[in-house]
Amino acid sequence: MLSEQSAATVRATLPAVGASLGEITERFYAGMFAARPELLRDLFNRGNQAAGTQRQALAGSIAAFASHLLDHPDGRPDAMLSRIAHKHASLGVTPDQYAIVHEHLFAAIAEVLGDAVTPEVAAAWDEVYWLMANALTAVEKRLHEERGGAAWRPWEVVERVTETADVVTFRLRPADGGPVRGFRPGQYVSVRVPLADGARQIRQYSLSGAPGPDLRQFSVKRVHEGPAPDGEVSSHLHARVRVGDVLELSEAYGDLVLDADDDTPLLLASAGIGVTPMVAMLGHLANSGHRAPVTVVHGDRSPADHALRTDHEAYAAKLPDATVRFWYERDVPAGAGAGYVDLADVPVAPGTRAYLCGPLPFMRGVREQLIAKGVAPADVHYEVFGPDLWLAR
Repeated sequence: MLSEQSAATVRATLPAVGASLGEITERFYAGMFAARPELLRDLFNRGNQAAGTQRQALAGSIAAFASHLLDHPDGRPDAMLSRIAHKHASLGVTPDQYAIVHEHLFAAIAEVLGDAVTPEVAAAWDEVYWLMANALTAVEKRLHEERGGAAWRPWEVVERVTETADVVTFRLRPADGGPVRGFRPGQYVSVRVPLADGARQIRQYSLSGAPGPDLRQFSVKRVHEGPAPDGEVSSHLHARVRVGDVLELSEAYGDLVLDADDDTPLLLASAGIGVTPMVAMLGHLANSGHRAPVTVVHGDRSPADHALRTDHEAYAAKLPDATVRFWYERDVPAGAGAGYVDLADVPVAPGTRAYLCGPLPFMRGVREQLIAKGVAPADVHYEVFGPDLWLAR
């Protein structure tokens, strides 16, 4: 809970701080990486930094958290905090790193806002920061304890499957021979790889299935577009990692998880590589005997680009009440739609709970269509690959 004095100050200064957050976060990252280059080399995603998406996501989360404290003084935005905490826990973020962020973030605020940052203003925003940081630290500590505490573990690649020209599935088992903890459909793992320049970069990949009790499976789309270092990890995994190689993986994290009883109608909508968590969810439903209606929606460039298409169709075929609709931009087969996903002619059962994964414009469009069809906004859940820019708009 924000103190009354700080709440008044934050309310008065939020428009000015919010308008400057883009410049503040840009200077924050530049200053922090100049002082602590190892954080960019071994923790932060260099592709997201080059593209500026991490700055947008940070600015959006700070503004959203401060606004929530003002609008709901007796509560916290737990959904947003949970999403960030899962990401941080999977990356191995440590409590002491919040002090490093604080130092450089507040230096950037003072640099950008100048004399407007009075001691009163600095104290109020300091309170906002530590309310958010301490809440995240507590959740991350609990997540680590639930998963055994170890941030990284070596896993041996036991199978590599080419799904499409740009998507490869890796199946791995623990190199230490120890047990494999379960995961909830929709979760992801962090994968840390050593690159040619000595960096140890980390990326998150959704678990795309459960191939066996002692195995992990994730699928990787090779990223071509964008300037370097965009796509450096996916390119490394595609070009260099083969059966017998060892990768470092985190435990499974992620708060977008399948949560439905046997009476809940579901809709699983994906586009492109967003299919990976949806196939894991669909496989779980098929194997657990889900009886309620399930609508499967997917959009892709072509059938040849549709990763895990065989699993997508096979799992849906096992369900007693499934509707499957695919859309392709080219090479459209009989029975599929042409162009982008359009739910106009797709029946949506009352009480449907929807899960979305894919590019942000796709998820925005599908969400709008679902709400127009009567789906409650609270029942539309989404996963973003990379920084969550939904809050930054």
